[in-house]
Amino acid sequence: MPDGAFNLSIVLIGLNHETAPVEIRERLTFGGDRELPFTLIRRMPFIREFIFLSTCNRVEVLITTPDPANAEMEIKKVFTESNGISLGDFERCLYIYHEEEAAKHLFRVAASLDSMVLGEPQILGQIKDAYRQATDQKTSGVILNRLLHKTFSVAKRVRTETGICSHAVSISFAAVELARKIFADLKGKRAMLIGAGEMAELASEHLISNGVAEIVVANRTLERAIELAQKFKGRAISLDEVYDQLSNVDIIISSTGAPGLVINYDNVKSVMRARKNRPLFLIDIAVPRDIDPRTNEIDNVYLYDIDDLKGIIELNKAERQKEALRAERIVEEEVIKFRHWLQTLDITPIIVSLREKAEQIRLKECRKTLSNMGPLTPEQEQAVHVLTASIINKMLHDPITYLKGKSGREHKDIYLDFARRIFNLNGEPTDIEEEQ
Repeated sequence: MPDGAFNLSIVLIGLNHETAPVEIRERLTFGGDRELPFTLIRRMPFIREFIFLSTCNRVEVLITTPDPANAEMEIKKVFTESNGISLGDFERCLYIYHEEEAAKHLFRVAASLDSMVLGEPQILGQIKDAYRQATDQKTSGVILNRLLHKTFSVAKRVRTETGICSHAVSISFAAVELARKIFADLKGKRAMLIGAGEMAELASEHLISNGVAEIVVANRTLERAIELAQKFKGRAISLDEVYDQLSNVDIIISSTGAPGLVINYDNVKSVMRARKNRPLFLIDIAVPRDIDPRTNEIDNVYLYDIDDLKGIIELNKAERQKEALRAERIVEEEVIKFRHWLQTLDITPIIVSLREKAEQIRLKECRKTLSNMGPLTPEQEQAVHVLTASIINKMLHDPITYLKGKSGREHKDIYLDFARRIFNLNGEPTDIEEEQ
C-alpha cells in the first residue's frame, strides 16, 4: 500500500457460501431493491469509491476510504439495519481484507478460485455486471477502475494459461464434452432430449453453444416439451415419437423419471441398419435407467450412464485442482504488479519516473544525432548535451509544478493517474487492451 501523501485504503467486506449459511445470505437483499445499497452507501462520508457485488453465493462491498475503521462500521450498520440482521450474526459471517489482500481476494474470485465449483465461469460475468452498475452509478473512480480492469485481465490470464475451466464438472456439461470427443465437432449434428427437466435444459444450452444444428425435445408432458423446445428454437415431440427420430439424430440425452426403459436394444439395433452405421451417441442420466445397457454392444453406438459421467467428473475435478495451483501463482504475480501501481500513486515516484523517461529519450536522440554530425570537439558535444538538457528541463517544468500543486489534495490520485497515462510511465498495455 502506498504511504506518504496517498491516503486512501482499499477494503473489501463480504461473506460467501463458506462463511455464511443460506439463511443469512438470502436476507441480504435490501428488499429486492437493487438501487437501495447504492443510495445508502453513497451517503457514507468515509467512502470515496465502491462496488457492490451480490450473487446467490456471496455479497461483497469493495471500497476506497481514508478511514477504514469508520467505513467498515458504517457498512456493517447499513447492512444489518436494512436487512433485519443482528450485528453479532452479521460479523460472525464476515471476512474483511485490506489493501493488496483485498486485491488478491478479488482476483481469486474472478478467476473462480473461490467458487463453490472450482473453475465455473459465471462469477466473472457477475463481477462485470457489478462493475458496470458501479460505473453507471458513478461510484467507481481511479483506483477501483484500475483494480477491476486488472481483475478482468487476471481472470483472462487464468483462463488462457491454465486448464481450470476446460474440465467439465457438471453432469450436463460432461455429457456434451463426451459428445465432442466422439464427434470431434458438434456443428451440424442433431440432438434429441428425452425428458425436459433442469438437466435437459442445461444440456441444451451446452449443445447449442457448441453448434448443434437442431434440438428435438421429447417429454411425457407435451406442453413442457414445447416450452423447452421453443427456448432453443427446436421441435417438440411426444414420447411415443422417440423411435421415429432415432434414425435422424446423432446425440440422445435421456433424463426421464420413467420406471422402465424408454429405448431398448432391438429398436436401436434396427435403426443402425437404417443409419448405415452412422455413430449414435447416447447419454442416460436417468435413475432408473432409460436406455437398455446392451445397446452399448452395438457397433457405432456409444452409451454412457450417470455412473460413467460421475467418474469423468471426479477425474476432471482432480485436474482442476492441479490447474488451480498454476492459477494461484498467476494471481500472486498480478497482486505484486497491482501493488507496484498503487505505490506510484504519490507525487515523488511520478516526478522521478517522468524525469528518467525524459532523460532516456534525450540521451538516445543525442547519440543518434552526434553520430551523424561527424567529428566534434568535446566542447561541441558538451554544448549539444547542455542544449537538449535545458530544453527537457523547461518542457517538464510546468507539468512537474502542476503535479506538485496537487500534493495533499483529496482527489490527487486522479491527476497522478492521468499523468502516468499521458506520459505512458507504466510502460504497460492500456486498460482497454488488457480487458480485451
